Parts: sequence; structure tokens; C-alpha cells
Amino acid sequence: MFTTFQNEPYVNFSEPEPRAKMLAALQQVENELGKTYLPVIGGKRIETGQIATSVNPANRTQVVGYVHEATESLAESAVQSGKEAFRSWSRVPVEVRARYLVKVAALLRRRIYEFSAWLVLESSKSWLEAYADTAEAIDFLEFYAREAVRVCRPHPTTPFTGEENEVMYLPIGVGVSISPWNFPLAIAAGMAVSAAVVGNTVIMKPAEQTPIVAAKFMELLEEASLPAGVINFLPGRGEIVGEYLTGHPEIAFVSFTGSRDVGLHIHQRAATHQKGQRGLKRAILEMGGKDATIVDEGVDLDVAAEGVVAGAFGFQGQKCSACSRLIAHTDIYDALLEKVVERTKRLTLGNPASPNNVN
Repeated sequence: MFTTFQNEPYVNFSEPEPRAKMLAALQQVENELGKTYLPVIGGKRIETGQIATSVNPANRTQVVGYVHEATESLAESAVQSGKEAFRSWSRVPVEVRARYLVKVAALLRRRIYEFSAWLVLESSKSWLEAYADTAEAIDFLEFYAREAVRVCRPHPTTPFTGEENEVMYLPIGVGVSISPWNFPLAIAAGMAVSAAVVGNTVIMKPAEQTPIVAAKFMELLEEASLPAGVINFLPGRGEIVGEYLTGHPEIAFVSFTGSRDVGLHIHQRAATHQKGQRGLKRAILEMGGKDATIVDEGVDLDVAAEGVVAGAFGFQGQKCSACSRLIAHTDIYDALLEKVVERTKRLTLGNPASPNNVN
């Protein structure tokens, strides 16, 4: 029913057209700064009175927006909203659920420069890193739509004479996705929609540092007419709403990307069976990495050095995929190191919103 999956292509910001589109998008977003965003529970926006300010990390005087942070009582409302929506959403044919994701992907693709501009201003990503973040969100939407259709159909199992047997994967209920500040669109979107497209409902809790990008994504879900309560938007403090939700007896699963210490704490919370809990709480935890680039002899050292510098210092190295170790063959070690140092010295430092710092 779908075309073959293809990754969203990147653009070259040294070319006039992409450069002009990004500058226009930054101007558009700067004109929208300073607005207030509310939690969305069951399709309704709710004021809490507990207002947090999101600022541009590269310009601390620039307010990106304000957000009403959720309380424990609002987190409970989100759980009940997800439970109510699960009753009908879990019975929607997977092909229909997948179509919602494809529609959201199409909407995001049309606004790829705008969302990239929000990422530049709220998370201090360079133009290229921000565009890649948005493109990855599109990839997640398109990929999970196709995968859901594949895995949610009956699968054959071991045959047995006189029986008709098949395997069927079923949704398990309400879950919470807790996303990081360094990929505030791609990971927030990917964790939420992957669970929702297979029939679960989700409470989407963004990082405290980057709630506005997540709020804009929530608006996109509403524009696509995703049924109310399927994904609830719950900005708030991890130590308050995150703590409440990860130990809640009616939360069936937790998806988390972030630090090791917080991930281990969530793992412990999920493993503790709560009063009234049915079954075991699932926990999907991504807690960073220590990535190495290995360079053997006989390769193009200029290409290798470019890749190492981009991997180590793209988005200031604030990625779990960043190159933090370089392992090189002894015969090319000195020459490669010289090229890496030379290229590192040519990096420009400054506000990533500037066209002089696009990479």
C-alpha cells in the first residue's frame, strides 16, 4: 500500500535556494517567539499557572516561548485520557493508523525549514544539524508507518496437525515517552508515533530545556486530525511528572532517551511492581554511547579527517553518536592527526542562527 521507504534527503546550504529558504524561516520563527504553550490532554489545552521559560542557549536574552508545566494531578489526567482513547484507538485498523503518520510526515515535509529554524533557536543546532533532525523525524514517521503495517498482521508459527495457529502482536495500553533536549524533534516524534501507530496511546513528555519544539509537533498531530488522547502533550519537570508516570501502575511502558543515571533510575522504577499493576512494565532505555571512528591504512585521509571532525564537533559534540574516540592505524596516525587538527582549527564559533555558522 505504501511506496518503498526512502530517507529524506538533505540540502546543501552553500546553494542559494536552501540558504534563502532557511533565512526566511528563521525570520518567520523569530516573529513568533515569546508565545505561551499549554499541555494538551484529551485534545484540550490546560493552564496550570506554573510557567517555565524556554530561552535560546546561544542568546540567553532571547525568549523562545513559555510553557505551562504539568503537575502530578495533570499527569494523572493524561493517564486517564490515554486509557479512554486506547479503547477505540487500539481497534482502529493498522492501515488507518499508519495513514495518520504519513499525513504528519507530509505536513512536516512542507514545513521542514520552519521546524529546522525552531530547532536552531531552541536547541542551538546549526542549520545542517537542525535540518537533519527534522529530516530524521520525517524518516521515523514514514518508516514506522510501513513497519506497523508489516508487523501488525498475523504471522505464521510452527504448524501442528489439526490446529490453525498464528502469531498476532497486540497493543498493551498507555505509555510515556521521555525525550532528550539534543534531538527535541526527531526522538520526541519517533518515540511517540512508533508506540501509537501499533495501537498504544502515549503521554509525550519533552525535555524541560526544549518544550516548544515538541509543542509545535503536537500542533502538527492535531492538524493531521489524530484523535484526541492518542498522544497527550505533557511538558513538565522530570522529577515531578516523570517520576509520577514511570511508577504509575497503569503505565504499560516507558520509552526514554537521556542520561545513564536517569535511565537506571527509570529502569528501577519500571521493575518495581506497583499495587494495582497488571503485568510487567516495559522499559526502553537509550542512555548514550562512547563512539569510536576506526581508520585503517589505505584510505583517503582527507575524507577521513573531514568525517572525524564532523562527527566529533557537529552540534558541539552533544550527541550520543558523536565521535569521542579516534582509532587509527599506526602507519597513518600522525598524518591523520595533523589533518584532523588542521580542520578543527578552521571551525567557526558563534551563534548557529548566523549563516556564517551553518555547519
